[in-house]
Amino acid sequence: MARQLPIGVLISGNGTNLQAIIDAIEARALDAKIEVVLSNKADAYGLARAQKHNLYTAVLDHKSFSSREAYDQAVVDILRRCKVELVVLAGFMRLLSPLFIKAYSNRIMNIHPALLPAFPGLRVQKKALDHGVRFSGCTVHFVNDECDEGPIIMQAVVPVFPDDSESVLAARILKQEHKIYPRAIQLYAERKVHIVGRRVMVDDLSKDEKQVLIQPQI
Repeated sequence: MARQLPIGVLISGNGTNLQAIIDAIEARALDAKIEVVLSNKADAYGLARAQKHNLYTAVLDHKSFSSREAYDQAVVDILRRCKVELVVLAGFMRLLSPLFIKAYSNRIMNIHPALLPAFPGLRVQKKALDHGVRFSGCTVHFVNDECDEGPIIMQAVVPVFPDDSESVLAARILKQEHKIYPRAIQLYAERKVHIVGRRVMVDDLSKDEKQVLIQPQI
């Protein structure tokens, strides 16, 4: 039996990426075990998703702590108590302090609904539409001290159409998030990702020079 990577998933809301990870584990497409699902909001629906699958959950309200560092230390304490090796941010709407990032250096993943380094931060679908880009997508990356600046592990690309709204584009991107996030975690579980400077090198990476996207099509 393959080694199961102990992960902790941090959420703030609906938890659809959490559900995708749970589904991948249950389908045996991801060699991981969710040791804890932690939220900073008690009403996050992702907690109900986790409880439905009998996963351990924890709630830490950031408003109850005197500082960001105090909150992050409490989160780190729970993750360490649960023996988490990889921290997975799945809609966790808080910036991590240097304390947290140092505690899990190169062991924190995030998914962002844009093709980084383009459009970091919030309201990224609006930014994409306002700039008139032909493609958008999502990025799985390691987390460092800068917002949405960490080394890129995997990306998926979707077309952007002139009549797209923010919600329509977001939904198209979200479908791809659910595909690539479990896969990126699996690559980590298989020890196939290695950070070299700003780049993430992936073992056995296939090359297909015909994999070209053009929009509008010709």
